[in-house]
Amino acid sequence: MFSSSRPSLLAVRGEIVHFIADPAERGAAACEHFPDGLLLVTAGRVLRCGPASALRPGLPADVRLIDYGGKLILPGFVDTHTHYAQTGMIASPGGELSAWLETYVYPAERRFADPAHAAAAAGFFCDELLRNGTTTAMVFATVHPASVDALFAAARARRMRLIVGKALMDRNCPDGLRDADAAEGDAHTRALIGKWHGCERLLYAVTPRFVPTSTPEQLERAGRLFAEIPGLRLQSHLAEQRGEIAWVARLHPEARSYAAIYERHGLLGARAIYAHCIWLDDDDRQCMAARGAAMSFCPTSNLFLGSGLFDLARARAHGLRVGLGSDIGAGTSFSMLQTLNEAYKALQLAGQTLSPEQGFYLATLGGARALYLDEAIGNFAPGREADFIVLDPRATPLLAYRTSRAATLPERLFALMMLGDDRCVTATYLLGEAVRHDAPGSSRQS
Repeated sequence: MFSSSRPSLLAVRGEIVHFIADPAERGAAACEHFPDGLLLVTAGRVLRCGPASALRPGLPADVRLIDYGGKLILPGFVDTHTHYAQTGMIASPGGELSAWLETYVYPAERRFADPAHAAAAAGFFCDELLRNGTTTAMVFATVHPASVDALFAAARARRMRLIVGKALMDRNCPDGLRDADAAEGDAHTRALIGKWHGCERLLYAVTPRFVPTSTPEQLERAGRLFAEIPGLRLQSHLAEQRGEIAWVARLHPEARSYAAIYERHGLLGARAIYAHCIWLDDDDRQCMAARGAAMSFCPTSNLFLGSGLFDLARARAHGLRVGLGSDIGAGTSFSMLQTLNEAYKALQLAGQTLSPEQGFYLATLGGARALYLDEAIGNFAPGREADFIVLDPRATPLLAYRTSRAATLPERLFALMMLGDDRCVTATYLLGEAVRHDAPGSSRQS
């Protein structure tokens, strides 16, 4: 029995799907599936979940019960790499990376020196994440401290879990987007860490944009800072395009590889995550795995810019942590369902496959593990933060038509990841409170 004195007990009923392990390692045992399940939440955390038939008789008479019959309840999606300052230039024609940055990205990012512009963009960005069912994200801000303040403030107001960092750039970038020197970038970063890191659900990420835009001194300072303050994360880009790699080689002819430059400066380690990681060799992958660094697979962006195909099989073979990234604005959708759609196609081109179980794992628990947050989010284990979403497998006529003919859960999940988008997200909950909701019936236990 559950005590009626338990504060604000919420029972959410529906078809529950979550992962307790990686399906690539544990197969079907990695997924817990309750076709008619109850998720019990108290004080913003998961109390337990299981079959409604087993849990409902023990509920107190006055429990708040929300019934999402016919819909799926999953942990909130985790986006391991995105750029909020690029929302306004999303869907700008792609091409070679440096030219795309100079033509579209850098002009958009210059505007974030204005706190009012940054605040408006931050609010829209956070709301768009939630509308698409993303409850946790690791996000690049711009070089401007005001851009970090704006995004953290927007996330805090919504009680979101975000990891954000000020971009560090002190060379090979335009005026208005450059730290005066490595010392200034370090000082601004330290001030932001003191203000925001560990504030409620917010974490800070040391954020060198990529090797070409940081001097060796800036990379060295970033590595020292990363090692110095407990719980910091680190984010950057690695081996996205061949032209980028050639540029890095010209700047660092002494280095064995692009990844080796990060390793030399202490930037490969636990709680560090690198976007793209396409053009790597197995020595690079082994080094990253040994240091505990993770990869963000950004399929929509990689296809949009023609960068190349991520090798998930090799990453798995080396035991690397991998999450999914929307990579707005080279990525063209906030939706992790659409990101899974592109991931499946990119892996097909690489001669690999992505099962629906593996896909939804990457979008939830896999992303949480890549960010070293799996003790807080990613599944419905007791004590986890109650961030969850409700997906409607009949959100569009085509989905309804297809899923009505699906005989198994994997078939329905596959249809969702290939045909789904933001229209499938019926509700998004943060810490057990609905923040985006197409309300179903709410009742008291009878």
